[in-house]
Amino acid sequence: MVIEMVLELTREEQEMLDGKQGRATQKAMEIITALGEIYGAERLIPVSSVQIAGVSYHNLGEAGLEYLAEMAQDGRVRVLTTLNPAGMDLEEWKKHGISEEFARNQQRVIDAFAAMGVITTCTCTPYLIGNLPHYGEHIAWAESSAVCFANSVIGARTNREGGPSALAAALTGRTAEYGLHLDKNRLAQVTYEVEAELNGTDDFGLLGQVIGARTRKKIPYIRGILHATTEELKAFCASVATYGGVALFHMEGITPNRTPVPDDVGTVAQDDMDRAREELDDEGAEIDFISIGCPHASIKEIARIAELLDGKQVAEGKTVWITTARPTKDLAIKMGYYETIERAGAFLVSDACCAVAPLKGRFHGLMTDSAKACFYARGKNAFKTIIRDVEECLREATS
Repeated sequence: MVIEMVLELTREEQEMLDGKQGRATQKAMEIITALGEIYGAERLIPVSSVQIAGVSYHNLGEAGLEYLAEMAQDGRVRVLTTLNPAGMDLEEWKKHGISEEFARNQQRVIDAFAAMGVITTCTCTPYLIGNLPHYGEHIAWAESSAVCFANSVIGARTNREGGPSALAAALTGRTAEYGLHLDKNRLAQVTYEVEAELNGTDDFGLLGQVIGARTRKKIPYIRGILHATTEELKAFCASVATYGGVALFHMEGITPNRTPVPDDVGTVAQDDMDRAREELDDEGAEIDFISIGCPHASIKEIARIAELLDGKQVAEGKTVWITTARPTKDLAIKMGYYETIERAGAFLVSDACCAVAPLKGRFHGLMTDSAKACFYARGKNAFKTIIRDVEECLREATS
């Protein structure tokens, strides 16, 4: 394939494009250079890590799997690469009501990625399990909440990649230098003064909903938040990305990037937060599904959940999922948290999440601490939703 480009390629990059390093690498380079041309990039840049979305067979289907199988024939990743959640716990799927047919097809997807050298830890929080870039590092990540966390909280640099472009970056070790890889595109565009009281992941998710809905892909500068945990920040990232497509924010005194403060100022008051909660609380919701871990739960969150469930029992007719990454689940097993959670009748589910698992028709009402989970539960599964803090979610589960 001959492409007339403004992009200046190194000798190695040109060899990839010419097919001298394999067909899969060539196809990957064609994707990378095409994106560079579309967005006016002048060069390609190395990336140190990749995170690939589009892993659940529920979303990929046979067409997506066929593409992966083709790329796996001679494609091999060149940098650390991990995966977004799959549609099931890869080891304990039977106990979670996943069909054998779906499990077989999901494993085919995982096998195709593994054949390319991808580390098959399926999580939306790669920064919690070893795929952790440093400040200023160029990466190519795909999952919206992880992209927002990497750009904002860590200060790494990534655009929101699609599944094919993220895989292309993994196979070439390159991405095009445009968008949020450039200093000029990382400056705040609107300021928000937060005058509401925030307590826990549910409140930070609601804040993300409010700011995301107002901002719509602009870069916000946020004032008035004196403290935020890693867990609260990942909840905010998930929500502001879901409801506003925001891939980067600046939070005064908390995030590391520096920017001029915009003169365009808005306020987030308690009334705004209350309205956001009302929007996610469906009247008449009959809760039969409780899910915590969207984005994937940290070991700190799992320890707290185990403490709250110790000695209690999930009520008949209710299903509880605590979703997390496989390495985090392994640690929870070693610490005894898994046994406590499962003895209570809840499930500690790794590799998957409630947003991409095949759950439609299985439940009617979801209670969660995640504004993002509410969005996907309504849109993909037609569930009614209620958002509450973790403690109240578990009270509902055991009542």
